Amino acid sequence: MSRRSSGFVGVWAEMQRQQQRQREAEARQQREHARQANAYQRHVAQSHKEFRHAEARRRTEELEAQVVALQGLLAVGCRAPAFRAASLMRSADVQPFAPGPLATPLPMPDPDQYRAQGGWTANRRAQAEAEARARFEQDWQAAQAAEAQRQHQLAAYQREHTRWAETQLAEVRRHNTGITEVTEGVRGRDPESVVEYFTAALYSSGAWPEGFPRQVVAAYDPAARQLVLDWQLPSYDVVPESKSVRYMPTLDQDKETPRPMGQRRALYREIVAQCMLLVLHELFAADEFGALETVAANGFVDDHDPATGRQAHIFLATVMAERSVFSGLHLEQVDAVSCLTDGLRGQLAARPDQLGSVRPARTPEDVGNRVVTHGGDEEPDLYEMDPIAFESLVAELFRAMGMQAVTTQRSNDGGVDVDALDPTPIRGGKIVVQVKRYRNTVPPTAVRDLYGTVQDAGANKGVLVTTAGFGPGSYNFANGKPLELVSGSELIDLLHRHGLRGRLGEGGRPAQPRPPAATIPPADYNVLGMSWSGRVALDVCALVCVGDRVLSDDHFVFFNNPRTPDGVVCALPATPPDKAAIRVSFDALPATADRFVLVAAVDPEVNPEADLSGFTDARIRLLDPAMTELGRLEVSDGRPRETALVLGSFRRRGSGDWDFVLGGKGYAGGLEQLIRDYGIDVD
Repeated sequence: MSRRSSGFVGVWAEMQRQQQRQREAEARQQREHARQANAYQRHVAQSHKEFRHAEARRRTEELEAQVVALQGLLAVGCRAPAFRAASLMRSADVQPFAPGPLATPLPMPDPDQYRAQGGWTANRRAQAEAEARARFEQDWQAAQAAEAQRQHQLAAYQREHTRWAETQLAEVRRHNTGITEVTEGVRGRDPESVVEYFTAALYSSGAWPEGFPRQVVAAYDPAARQLVLDWQLPSYDVVPESKSVRYMPTLDQDKETPRPMGQRRALYREIVAQCMLLVLHELFAADEFGALETVAANGFVDDHDPATGRQAHIFLATVMAERSVFSGLHLEQVDAVSCLTDGLRGQLAARPDQLGSVRPARTPEDVGNRVVTHGGDEEPDLYEMDPIAFESLVAELFRAMGMQAVTTQRSNDGGVDVDALDPTPIRGGKIVVQVKRYRNTVPPTAVRDLYGTVQDAGANKGVLVTTAGFGPGSYNFANGKPLELVSGSELIDLLHRHGLRGRLGEGGRPAQPRPPAATIPPADYNVLGMSWSGRVALDVCALVCVGDRVLSDDHFVFFNNPRTPDGVVCALPATPPDKAAIRVSFDALPATADRFVLVAAVDPEVNPEADLSGFTDARIRLLDPAMTELGRLEVSDGRPRETALVLGSFRRRGSGDWDFVLGGKGYAGGLEQLIRDYGIDVD
């Protein structure tokens, strides 16, 4: 029974392979774009027949180039750089603290700029001087308040950066410590470390062509200093079936000339032999610690066994090579088949194209140590995975972390998807796990429901695993409670760290974490303070729109998304007499936006049975950065049976100014129904 590859080297290898996949995909896309562009130019410049002749020649050249690449597989692979442990170490450098505009103190008013103007009489001059002093005092107080706010934001941003930097450095230290432990294990001939290191060397190597499989199963015999592995070979389809393409003008069709069967079979047998020699070369070249005396390599394909019709590993080649013998070979000049069968006394199927098999002298399962697997199928997309399979994957993750875990029945499970038991003394115990496959932010209600389940089940802890993320409301509720929230990016990291597989959509692994961005309010902004009578608890939200459609989900500011990506709109803690506050810089709103909409909705967590009949005497205070009230806007009262209300919208005029238009449209379906009206999809 094999297990997935785990450990730091395995994680690194997985990341290297994904980066290589991305580079290969980008290269394919660039080649395709270039091909299409060239084809278009040829089509424009040439007649139809000339164009078709040119296309046939191009396809023939591609077939010839593909065959040349396959014939030179071993020679090119031997020139690839050898795998080294030092390349795995990460630098401890982190991006330095860069506060940007926050680092510059705000200028204070100059008293010389507030001299009294005019005044023919003593009384008038005294009055003018008093007015000048009053203006100076007012501007001075405003500037002091703005400077205090800058210093507060600078200190908060520096604390946030310090926390981020410490986390990054801790992760680098953890990673480098893990690499050191693995390399020390290889020096000490620890079987698990040796297998982890060398399978990662094969799996992450750049010597293999695009599209070649990279599945490897291995084990290590420390007494014999022998690595035993099964390596997946490319199938017979890797050899082009066609030899050339010729355009036939009379039929206006392309005719493909088939490659002679004997030539195709011979080339495939040569490719199999080259792959086996390249595996040996990669392993011995990566052995900077002297851990390998011999390597027993078996090459297989996954196909239907001709004898049984069942899917199986069919071994096409096997070889056992000693380092002393292998180091004396000049691989770039050898005939691969002769070298494998005569020089190294290996076995190669006479007809690998017909899945003729050989018997391996030794397999990883024969060694008796833990067997590690790398590679296999592509990363499964968690969004598209069957729900039951997704829950099983989460249960397998908990088992890989050293716990006992099983999925629950589909009914009468009390909202529990996985039951886990942590055997660790003192801090261990029963864990209930809920699995939520969301694309948007998980609502706080799911976290509250999990807490109720933990209490009902008498569990020590509850874990909520999702493919999405959590908002501040969820984290605030979970704080101090026996709850753990695992977001989509954290789930992917955990899976790969423990040798399991998964990705979120087309993006694959999540991007590397970046330093936090400073939340720097624009120099000119307003604070909209909202207050109302009644005891009903409301969520006040803002939408940046063009017409009656929000620009994007990120331009909907609410409890789970407290600011727009550019920081132009941000929810603030309210100061009395206000119950809610939104900061906005109208001049900095996107040029495509022409409406800034304010809405309010009953908080269903606090007042699940309430409506807006108690929402009265509502108003919006327009404040400047010094929190000086500039004006007051009246808002319509709420109505019975409605749970969400459009308070009003600021609309951009042709002059660039913004005017307030009173709202009043109510919704019985709450915030969810309201935001659907503005084009936001709700799962």
